[in-house]
Amino acid sequence: MTRQSRRTRRSTASRKPAAAAPAYIKRQLPFFDPLDEEQLVAIESQVDWMFENVGFAFRDDPEALKIWQAAGVKIVGDKVFADAQWVRAQCAKAPSQFTQLARNPERSVVIGGCNQVFAPIYGAPFVRDLEGGRRYGTINDFDKLVKLTYMHPYLHHGGFVITEPTDVPVSKRHLDMLYSHMVNSDKPHLGAITEKSRAQDSVDMAEIVHGQAVMDNNVVIMANVNTNSPLLIDRVVTETIQVYSSRGQAMVVTPFILTGAMGPVSTAASVAQAMAESMICCAFVQLIKPGAPFVMGNFLSSMSLKSGAPTFGMPEPVVSNYVIGQLARRAGLPLRCGGSLTASKIEDAQAAYESADSMHSTVLAGSNYTLHAAGWLEGGLATGFEKLVMDADRLGSYQKVMAGLDVSDDQFAKDAYLETEPGGHFLGSAHTMRHYQNAFYDAELSDSENVESWEEKGGHDMRRRAFDKWNQMLRDYETPPMDIAIKEALDDFVSRRKSELPDAWY
Repeated sequence: MTRQSRRTRRSTASRKPAAAAPAYIKRQLPFFDPLDEEQLVAIESQVDWMFENVGFAFRDDPEALKIWQAAGVKIVGDKVFADAQWVRAQCAKAPSQFTQLARNPERSVVIGGCNQVFAPIYGAPFVRDLEGGRRYGTINDFDKLVKLTYMHPYLHHGGFVITEPTDVPVSKRHLDMLYSHMVNSDKPHLGAITEKSRAQDSVDMAEIVHGQAVMDNNVVIMANVNTNSPLLIDRVVTETIQVYSSRGQAMVVTPFILTGAMGPVSTAASVAQAMAESMICCAFVQLIKPGAPFVMGNFLSSMSLKSGAPTFGMPEPVVSNYVIGQLARRAGLPLRCGGSLTASKIEDAQAAYESADSMHSTVLAGSNYTLHAAGWLEGGLATGFEKLVMDADRLGSYQKVMAGLDVSDDQFAKDAYLETEPGGHFLGSAHTMRHYQNAFYDAELSDSENVESWEEKGGHDMRRRAFDKWNQMLRDYETPPMDIAIKEALDDFVSRRKSELPDAWY
């Protein structure tokens, strides 16, 4: 293959539609399960002890406490104590896997079981790119990130707050974000959670897109919320659950535990705490609607005990990913973990090492839904445009890894051995010709050519190549088709709701 043909192949790769890869990963590789039965039982015993002896505060939502009271659990003040076996029986009502429908059926994802779904960073107030530097995110940045996520074949899910559009009032920005996900992409996505009416707007807009009959019988939108660790389930969580779960939509509840601050300085204790906080919320979901889908979230981070700063890609969170994977499968619940995490401010060696260790452990652990799989910088404070496409490029390799080893007859290439003389090469064999286009993963942003070729093309590092990549992707972007009646209904809904809401910036 000539140098020119390689260039042509790379230049056209960015124009591949999002359907160039499967809608999600169907894992064939076994899970990495490091703990034995005795160790697992020890952690589960700690979880059960917390249900019965420590309790969890359900605060600022009287309706949530009424629901618990109706279930007959012990309540002291605003703290809920529950029989461990009862909690586990409630959690067993949630499905071990479910499908989230996308508005394009080819993009629908299955969450749970042996399936893995990647979504971009969530919640960063800042963005960064090679030429614009670090700045507050805007709705223009948000729209661009939605489009890039839609176009990239190895990001299966849109997430939601890929960056905060800080130039739009807080009271209204959820409407613009939802509209962008629904119109600029046809992949599945999350909804708003910060206030009950915003959650309701999310469900209502999803019903416009999918129709009531479809929504009544399927998951078409999910919501991701964090418990207020340690041991506090606030009204953001409980009201969000009441809105989404009552309609049969999926909840992802993720304790965000910074070990040493929101959890003890012990990985085992923090893992048990994360399990307990998530499972008590799953039990609450089942009180709202038995059988409603639930995803157990895990976001454990270590910290510098000298400065208090969170650290990422460290050994303790890596181990926690493996362990929480085993425990979630034993509980029969789909799992959500963090992804390509780093404390680095730019896409440098620190970012690469920390993101690789974090993401690799997330994948091996069997995270069914991975938020922050691409774009995370600065401990989650910034979304990197270059980081988004760099991370997504590496996510494609997991598509290969998770497929395991193909040992079908053709893969042993017997005809190639018979065709190739000793001391020869296999480059021109019929077997190579049959498979050369997809035999190996082509990491598009990596440069594996000789130094002369690299210098001839400008001597660009990966950040510059990624900058060129995402800009080219945006130039190639085409809005996915949408029924005009649905779009008009969304336009009307957003316009009406914005007219009803006063501007609020906090």
